[in-house]
Amino acid sequence: MFSPEGPRLRELAVQVMSSVERGYDLLAPKFDHTPFRTPDSVLDATAVALRRLGPFDSGLDLCCGTGAGMDVLARVCRRSVTGVDFSAGMLGVARERTRPDGPTAGWVRADARALPFGPAFDLVVSFGAFGHFLPRELPGLFTQVHRVLRPGGRFAFPMVAPPRPGSLAYGMLLGFDVVMRVRNAVWRPPFVMYYRALRFGALQRDLVRTGFRVELHPLPEFGQRPDGSPRVRLVVAERTAEPRVGRGPSAVPVRPRPAG
Repeated sequence: MFSPEGPRLRELAVQVMSSVERGYDLLAPKFDHTPFRTPDSVLDATAVALRRLGPFDSGLDLCCGTGAGMDVLARVCRRSVTGVDFSAGMLGVARERTRPDGPTAGWVRADARALPFGPAFDLVVSFGAFGHFLPRELPGLFTQVHRVLRPGGRFAFPMVAPPRPGSLAYGMLLGFDVVMRVRNAVWRPPFVMYYRALRFGALQRDLVRTGFRVELHPLPEFGQRPDGSPRVRLVVAERTAEPRVGRGPSAVPVRPRPAG
C-alpha cells in the first residue's frame, strides 16, 4: 500500500473522510497498487470456473472499479462485456486498460441499486463490492441483478471463508470495521465499507427470495481449511423465477457507451 506506486497515508486519510464516490475518484489512479483490488489469483480461478459453465454471450461487471473483473468477462464472453460503476475516476482508469483484442467493451456510470439496463446479460460478476452496501440494501441490489439477467443467466462472485475468531486476520477485519463505524458516527457523508457485515447465510436467503437458484463451486486453487471446507468458493446464482422482494426503481434500457 505504501510502495512508490500506492497511495500515501495522507491520501488514504483524505479519501476515507470523503463520500464513497469521491473517495474512489481520488483513489482511482493508484487503486491497482492497493490491497483493496481483488488479487489476480482469485480473478484467474474465477475465470477457470466460469469457463466450465459457459461460454456466455454478454457479461456485466457490477461495481467494476478499474476493470479487473472485465478481464475475467473477456475470457468467458463471446460478444460484449460492460462495466458499471458510480465512480467516474475508476471508470476513467478502466477505459484506459481495455483490451483491444477482446469482445466489445462498454462502460456505464450508474448506481448499482438502479441499473440502467433491461434483461441484456447472460452473466453478471462482482468482485469485492458487497462491503459498500448495508445488509438491508442487498435484497434490492440482487433484484437489480436479477432484472438485468436473461432467463437462465448467472450471477457469480467469489467468497473467501471468514477468518477464525481470535486469528490475526479476524482481529484486523474487526478493527477496521470498528474504525469505520466510529468514523460514520461522527462524520458526514458516510463511507460505507464494512468487511464483516456480509454473512453467507443471509446472503443466500436473499438470493433465493429474489428468484435465484444458488450453487457453490469450490475454487481448489486455494486449498482447504483445517475442517476440510474450501478456503474460497465461487457463488453462482442462476436466474430462475420472477423476483419476490426488493424491487428497485424502474430503469430504461440503454446502450453501453463504447470504451475509449
